[in-house]
Amino acid sequence: MPDKASSRPSTTAKRPPLVPNADGVVLLSGGNPQVPKGDGDAPVQAYIAAMPGWKRDIGRRLDDLIVRTVPGIQKAVRWNSPFYGVEDMGWSISFHCFAKYIKVAFLYGKSLTPIPPIDSKDPDARYYHIHEDGNFDEDQMADWIRQATAIPSWKGF
Repeated sequence: MPDKASSRPSTTAKRPPLVPNADGVVLLSGGNPQVPKGDGDAPVQAYIAAMPGWKRDIGRRLDDLIVRTVPGIQKAVRWNSPFYGVEDMGWSISFHCFAKYIKVAFLYGKSLTPIPPIDSKDPDARYYHIHEDGNFDEDQMADWIRQATAIPSWKGF
């Protein structure tokens, strides 16, 4: 009698291997670059350089705005996303590529005024989405950046 278990299709289908693009970068779901984790500016710049198409310009604008707003800010890449924070205060801001927008995460966004518009499953976090047109209020973003980096934030990783 045949073994029923062996005739069942596998429920753990293998994913196709990730293939680097022409620049040698693997893009994950939504075009998010797969970049090794690391501390400092270099891994963040590698992430931004690997962002596809219009997202790269937005990444540069965000990074420049964050650095201008909070001189000396610390940077790192974790979970294929750049993180920004202030020493002894924690990590406050991150961004991540999705297919149709870049999600800017304020890890303690519910403490900001006004509260960024997009809610999160995390009880403290709030998001702001930047779409391909690249339009966002840089003054409001700078204000959120100042506020986010002035409060004790997430110290994980």
